[in-house]
Amino acid sequence: MKVLVTGSNGLLGQKLTDLYRGLQDVQLIATARGADRYPEQNGYSYVSLDITDKNQVDEVINTQRPDVVINTAAMTNVDACESEREACDALNVHAVEYLVEACNRNKVHLVHVSTDFIFDGTHGPLREDEKPAPLSYYGESKWKAEQIVQNKCNSWAIARTVLVFGIVSDMSRSNIVLWAKGALESGKSINVVADQFRTPTLAEDLAEGCHLIAQKRAQGIFNISGKNFMSVYDLVVQVADFWKLDKSLLNLSSSEGIKQPAKRPPITGFILDKAMNELGYNPKSFQEGLKLLDSQLKLRNA
Repeated sequence: MKVLVTGSNGLLGQKLTDLYRGLQDVQLIATARGADRYPEQNGYSYVSLDITDKNQVDEVINTQRPDVVINTAAMTNVDACESEREACDALNVHAVEYLVEACNRNKVHLVHVSTDFIFDGTHGPLREDEKPAPLSYYGESKWKAEQIVQNKCNSWAIARTVLVFGIVSDMSRSNIVLWAKGALESGKSINVVADQFRTPTLAEDLAEGCHLIAQKRAQGIFNISGKNFMSVYDLVVQVADFWKLDKSLLNLSSSEGIKQPAKRPPITGFILDKAMNELGYNPKSFQEGLKLLDSQLKLRNA
């Protein structure tokens, strides 16, 4: 199977490279904007691709002719999307149209990665058939992209995920676990919201979920997240406990108290029954995810 991954320099993209380099029966074409940032550049091929450029998308997919495209590329900084709407639309909406058109022409199965931020957060955890109602421009852009995929793509799946965490050698941006760990280790006091609830997702699990969808050419929407439902405050407490850090530095806050430019859905999190039953998806517990992350950090610092 020939799999082309967009956004291969990101956290999920690099975890997919890890996964596919270890599989004999998959030929990986990693693509991202600019130079390849994966540390060991062997066992796959790399093509520079800016998916906001329609001509580049057409040329790369026409030339490479993959069986599956996994689209991990997105503008995911929720507050930046609120203020930089054109850039957000270019990557999160228009680029998806270009990918859909190119995939249709070449009979490619598209796996598109989406988010819990397409929901308004009135309740959770959520099933795949929940009605989207985004609160932020980021959420709106991702919901528009989902509609493009669902209405225009001939062969597609959507992998929705929640609050992804993990580490790779070259990180373009942090995530909540690394942020909390780093802040507490440096003795900083941090404000953490107690009124937002999620099912945090280990990046390796999300990569595995995308692979299972690709392998089966599964069709439709799949929730691919962690299985433990918790408040963001509880998540940070668990991080502090795991690494034996000072919990007195945690200030219990509310979403109102933190004042971020973009609104976040209060309650999301996912019910995973469909992915577990149809794909055999089986994510690690949050504690198991922290253990894996800890072992990776120790390897890096050895």
